[in-house]
Amino acid sequence: MKLFENLDAYAQAVGTELGVSDWVTIDQAMINKFIDTTGDDQWIHTDEERTMRELNHGIIAHGYLTLSLVPVLGLQVAQIKSVTRGINYGSNKMRFNNMVPVDSRVRLRSFLKDATRKAGGMIVVRKETIEIENIKRPALTVETLSLYFED
Repeated sequence: MKLFENLDAYAQAVGTELGVSDWVTIDQAMINKFIDTTGDDQWIHTDEERTMRELNHGIIAHGYLTLSLVPVLGLQVAQIKSVTRGINYGSNKMRFNNMVPVDSRVRLRSFLKDATRKAGGMIVVRKETIEIENIKRPALTVETLSLYFED
């Protein structure tokens, strides 16, 4: 993990890859917790027999479950010591590029695209990619925008 002293030091990393997180397994238990939270119990997330029959594929994770891993995996990639609070500001160019089969391992690769002072803080734009172990095409690509403050 890269650790930055403050926002100015972080901004100096614009144009570079911040790093890669550890692998995390998306298993059926994680999918079921996401179902409990969101109510999205579509058969492609729960019924292996049907997904094999109709899609010739096993159970797949929700795209938004994959997206929801970006913040927690991002903490493994880089942190800024001086930041006292951060706000999810939005996202751009989000694409679910590939299905994530149950029991797959995924990780986050993060690239710092921009860091601009705004509203007493800094707007940070990162290109985030969720990679699937042993599969070339990533599960997700997204530009995330965060607004960070330091006191």
